[in-house]
Amino acid sequence: MESLSGKTGIVFGVANKRSIAWAIAQAWHRAGARLAFTYQGERLKDNVTELAASLSADTLVLPCDVTRDEEIQQVFATVEKHFGGLHLLLHSIAYAPKEALEGQFVNTSREAFRIAHDVSAYSLVALARAAAPLMKDGGSILALSYYGAEKVVPHYNVMGVAKAALEACTRYLAYDLGPQKIRVNCISAGPVNTLAARGIGGFTDMLKHYEANAPLRRNVTLEELGATGLFLASDGAAAITGQVIYVDCGYCIMGMQTAAGGS
Repeated sequence: MESLSGKTGIVFGVANKRSIAWAIAQAWHRAGARLAFTYQGERLKDNVTELAASLSADTLVLPCDVTRDEEIQQVFATVEKHFGGLHLLLHSIAYAPKEALEGQFVNTSREAFRIAHDVSAYSLVALARAAAPLMKDGGSILALSYYGAEKVVPHYNVMGVAKAALEACTRYLAYDLGPQKIRVNCISAGPVNTLAARGIGGFTDMLKHYEANAPLRRNVTLEELGATGLFLASDGAAAITGQVIYVDCGYCIMGMQTAAGGS
C-alpha cells in the first residue's frame, strides 16, 4: 500500500459516511496522513465532527463556506498553525439549486448558473490559491468530477457544465502550480449513491444503466474510489497532473451504450 506517512491533508466536502470524500479520507488516514476536515453549515457539523473523531480524537474540524474568501483564509491560517504545512487537499464540493437539476438545461436561470459555477468550480481555484503557499515541499490537489462534464446526462444539466469548468480549472491550475511541484487532478467517478446524487432526477435508473452497460457490468465501489484517491496522493502518481482519471468500470469508453442482448 502507498504510504502517506508524515503527510498532512485537508478534506472539503464530507457529508456522511457514504460520501466519496469520506472514502478517500479514510484511505489517506490508513496510509498515515494527518487530516483536517471542513463542513459547510450547522446541518453537517455533527456528521463531519463524528466521522473525523473516529479517525483521531484530536482531528481538526473547521467551518468553511467556500463562497466566502474570508472563511477560506481563516481555514488555511488555522491549518498552517496546526500542521505547519500541507501536502494534500481534497475538493469534493458541488451544488446547484434543485430546480436547475430538473427539466431542461435551456431553462437554467442566470442565478442558478452563477451559484453552480461559484460553488462547484471556482471554489477549487480559491482553495488551491490558499493552499499553495502551505505546500512548501509540493503537494497533491484532488477534485471530484463526473462524466456529465463531457457528455450529456439527462437531469444533470447545469452541474455538468460546472463540472466541465472544474475539469478545465484542474488543467490550468496544474500548469500554474507545476513549478511548485503541486499536482492537480480529477477523479471522474461512476455514479455512487451519495447524498448529493439523490438530488439528481432518475438517479436509480442511472445506477441500473451503468451496471448493465459498463464493460465490467457493475458499478464502482467507494473502496475503489478511495484506493484511486490514495494513489493520486502518493509518490506513485508523482508524474501525473492535470488529468481526469475515470473510475467508472469502463462506462466512459462505450459508444453505443446498450448491453449485449439488451434493448
